[in-house]
Formats: sequence, C-alpha cells, structure tokens
Amino acid sequence: MKSRGRKVFNVVNDAGGLTWFIGCGITCANSKRTSIMQPPIAPENNTPHVSRRQFISTGALATGGILLAGVSCSTTDHAQPAPVAGVGTPTPFVTPPLPYDYKALEPYIDAQTMQIHHDRHHEGYTRNLNAALDQEPQLKGRTIEQLMAGTAALPASARMSIRNHGGGYYNHNLFWEIMAPAAGSMPGEPLASALTKAYGGLDKFKAQFTDAGMKRFGSGWAWLIVKADRSLAITSTPNQDNPLMNGIADATGTPILGLDVWEHAYYLKYQNRRAEYIAAWWQVVNWANVSARYAAAIR
Repeated sequence: MKSRGRKVFNVVNDAGGLTWFIGCGITCANSKRTSIMQPPIAPENNTPHVSRRQFISTGALATGGILLAGVSCSTTDHAQPAPVAGVGTPTPFVTPPLPYDYKALEPYIDAQTMQIHHDRHHEGYTRNLNAALDQEPQLKGRTIEQLMAGTAALPASARMSIRNHGGGYYNHNLFWEIMAPAAGSMPGEPLASALTKAYGGLDKFKAQFTDAGMKRFGSGWAWLIVKADRSLAITSTPNQDNPLMNGIADATGTPILGLDVWEHAYYLKYQNRRAEYIAAWWQVVNWANVSARYAAAIR
C-alpha cells in the first residue's frame, strides 16, 4: 500500500458548536481514516549536536514508522477515533458502542446519519463532559444520573457545560438502546396496561407522544417518564435537558422512552420533515427495552 503525506485540516462542528479536531495527518490510499500525528516540538537552544550517522539512522526509523502507520490504516467504517496518547488524564465516561450496525435501522434511519450522530455528536458530548469534570475533580465520583439530578446545584463554573454535555451523553446512551432493528414489537406487561390506563391504548399514546415531539420548538427531546408516584407522563425538554434535572425540567421522573428531535438526528434523510421522521422512528422502537425500563422504575 502506498501512503502519501499531506496536511489534513479536518474541523467538524456539531449543532452546539463543538470543534472536533484539527490535525496534521497521513492519509492512506483506499482508506477513509487519517492517523493524527502530534505537531513537532521546536528544539531548544541547547539541543545536542547530532552526527551524520545518527541523523541517517534516525531518519530511517522515522520513515519506517510512517510506512507502518500507512499499512495499519483500517477501512472498517465502525472504527472509533483513537485517543491521543499523553493528552489529559483518564476520564470517567466513555461513549458506548452502538448495539447494532450503522445501517441496521434502515430504511427508517440511514447509516450515514447514525454514524455521524454516534461517532461525532455523541462522542463530542462525552469528550466535553469529561473536560468539564477535569475542572471540577470533586464531581468525578458521581454517576451520570447523579450529575443530572443535581445539575441545578453544580458549581456555577461547570454547571452549563455539564448540563449540556452531560445531558447529551445521558440522552444518547438511552436513545440507542430504546431502538432496535426491525423492532416491530409491542409493549410488554405491565407497561401495556399502564399505557392503556393512562392514555386509552397504544395508538392514543403514540399520537400524544408524537404531538410532544412536533411541538418542541427548535432542538430538544420528547419523553415518556415514570414519575415519583409511579404514574406515566409525556413531556419534552429543550436542547439536551432531560427529566432527571430537578429544578430545571418542567416534569421530572425516570425516562423510559426518549425521542431526539434535534435536526442532526434526521436531517440528511428527512430534511425539515420532522413528522415523517417521527412516524418512521416508531418502526424501530425497542419495546422490550422500554418495557424493562418501566418494570425497573416501578419497583
């Protein structure tokens, strides 16, 4: 395989204005991945003299390293961005892999949307959440649920960052799990009976939930939650807020179903046709997962 060295300036921003990376890389032929190299460090004035033999030896090693980097490039679409060694410290949260292939939800949600949504947007929320926690190390022992529930009381210096990026992290973790390929299932008990009692049946529930998603202005989420009294409620939140956020969300409770209505969740396939996206999304709802979440919430 031949490799060609070139400068690559790859800047990706999500809807929240997150910058992904800017780097100098080596791009492999027939490969979509770029190996990011650390920028060279300028030598200090007291750099020792290097002999001709040392220079030739070092140059050969460097050339070999570049060639190996080209050979090791992968053409697998699922490959995750490699962490940059030596930057920062280990952080508590990682982006979980999708529980299915990027194309598994087609034709309802396309593979490109899934890849960008998971690998760039979700990963961006994870990265920025960890960066915020690096500034407030006393918070690092908390679970994501604890951080969300206590968002309103977080230190002012980190509150908005954890609210936005922690919310994005939590919300997307749930979102991937409550979908499944060719789901086509129905709610199990006791959720099915609870939906009938609260909304008059599954179809009437879906109509009300869809309405909540359609009426959420701009970006946000629609939710089905279990409240403290174990009753069900449909609600929606702006941006990356969620119903765990006491003192912030209009209705609080345990989310068991969440619908992302940010445009990055559907725009490539549906453009501005949010209603069409929501109608398609119902085809991939993983009712087995939602039913299990309900059963756990009412225990």
